[in-house]
Amino acid sequence: MVKNFKLFRVSDFKRVLLLILILLISMAFNKEILSTNENDPPLKNKKAVLLYEIPAQLGEGAFWNHETGILYWVDIEGKQLHLFDPQNKKDRSFPTPSRIGTVVPQNKDIAIVALEDGIYKLNTNNGALELLSDVEAKVTENRFNDGKCDPNGNLWVGSMDLEQKKAGAKLYKVEASGRTTVMLDKVTISNGIVWTKDKKTMYYIDTPTRKIRAFDFNPENSTISNERVAVQVSESLGYPDGMAIDVNDNLWVGMWNGNSVLCFDPKKGTVIDKIDVPAHNVTSCAFGGKDLNLLYITTARVDMTDEEKEQFPLAGSLFVAEPGVKGVKSALFK
Repeated sequence: MVKNFKLFRVSDFKRVLLLILILLISMAFNKEILSTNENDPPLKNKKAVLLYEIPAQLGEGAFWNHETGILYWVDIEGKQLHLFDPQNKKDRSFPTPSRIGTVVPQNKDIAIVALEDGIYKLNTNNGALELLSDVEAKVTENRFNDGKCDPNGNLWVGSMDLEQKKAGAKLYKVEASGRTTVMLDKVTISNGIVWTKDKKTMYYIDTPTRKIRAFDFNPENSTISNERVAVQVSESLGYPDGMAIDVNDNLWVGMWNGNSVLCFDPKKGTVIDKIDVPAHNVTSCAFGGKDLNLLYITTARVDMTDEEKEQFPLAGSLFVAEPGVKGVKSALFK
C-alpha cells in the first residue's frame, strides 16, 4: 500500500500538475468568456470594429442592398439618408425635410423613406421626393421609426410617440400602390422587424416592452395572427432596438443602452451570442457583404452623458463584425 502510494506521488502528481497548467493556459486564452445574465450559457466575446467614422446623432435603419452591394442607413435626428459603399468606403448622403425613420431600396435609383409626414420615394440620383402615403401626416405627436419589407415586398413601418411614453403609435403595411393598412396598434416605439426564411413567422419589437413578439405570417395575403412572446429581454441587457435575422432564423438585435448586438434564439428565448460594440447606444444591424457573412452596425450619440461620450468617442459611427454565421437577403420594396 505504501509503495503504491509513493508511485502515485511521483508520477500521477506530475500529471495532475500538467493538467492544472493546461487548464490555467486555457483560462488565460478564454478570459473573455462571459455570460449575459445568470441564466444564460457562457458566450465567447466578439468585437465590432470601426468601419466609417461619423458623428451621426441617431444612426439607424441599416439595410444591405444585395443587388448593388451598398449599405443604406439613416441619421434620424440629422435628417440624412446615407448610402455607404464598403468597397471604397465612400458615403453619399441626401438631406431630408424632416426626421427620417427608416429606408428600404426599391431599386438602384429609388429608395423608400419614412419621413415625419408620410412615406416617400427618394431618387438616389438627385434627392427628389415623391409622396407614396401620407399616413400619420396629421399625427404631430408621433414620428416614423424602423421598418422593413415582408417577403412579398410590402413595407412594414411603424411610428413612435415622440415623448416615448404613450402607446399611441402603430405598425403599418404599405403596398406599392400606396395603400396603407394598420397591422398593429397600441405601440410606443416601433422598432426591429424580420421574417423567417420559410416566410411563416414574423418577429417584431416595441422597444419599451423589452419583448420580441412572434406572429404567424400568411404569405398569401401578407397578414399576421397568433401573437405570442418569443423573447423577454432582461433589463440588465438594455433595450432591444433594430433587428436582423440569420440563416438559422436566430435574431441579431442592437441593444440601446447595451453597448452590444445580442443574438437571441427565439425558439428558446435565450441569448446565444454577443458582439461588443464601442458605442453605448447600438441601434440597428444588417447582414451584408458578398456572402452575407458580415454584420453592419449603426450607433447613436444621443442619450449619452459626458462621461459616456468620453468613454465611447466613436459613437454615431458605422461598425462591422464577423458574427460567424451568414444572414439572408432582405426583401426590396416592390
